[in-house]
Amino acid sequence: MLSFGAELFVFQFAIKTKVNIYRTIILPFVFCVCETCLLTLREKRRLRVFENRVLRRIFGPMRDEVTGEWRKVHNEEVNDLCCSPNIVRVIKSRRMTWAGHVARMGERRGVYRVLVGKSEGKRPLGRPRRRWEGSIKMDLQEVGWGAWTGLMWLRKGTGGGLL
Repeated sequence: MLSFGAELFVFQFAIKTKVNIYRTIILPFVFCVCETCLLTLREKRRLRVFENRVLRRIFGPMRDEVTGEWRKVHNEEVNDLCCSPNIVRVIKSRRMTWAGHVARMGERRGVYRVLVGKSEGKRPLGRPRRRWEGSIKMDLQEVGWGAWTGLMWLRKGTGGGLL
């Protein structure tokens, strides 16, 4: 039979292992898929729900200090226990990094032409669809760069050292 300290160590080791698996296997897959796609508000909410659900599953229930009953871990507690940034912020940061790489590639590369180029022909009726370039501009505005600065950064490919 294990002592109380040894049981605590085994429990902590299992949580650390689960968090490492989450960070090294699950998150890179999600990031790879989401770097090049547009995120709507619904998708952002679903990503946060997914992250909280996985982390809540890893850390399990907590015993309430006052009543002594088991309860679900709240979102703020899960974020404090995990000490990792919000998944949507990480995706936005990685998307801006990818945009910097594409902007520095040059005009002859296919990825650059797809990002900056405009399609030919008639566009469909209704509101224009959101583009990846537009989402990058919105991300740059949230970070603190203006729309004009972000556009010039993306078009000229200077990028700077901020990413």
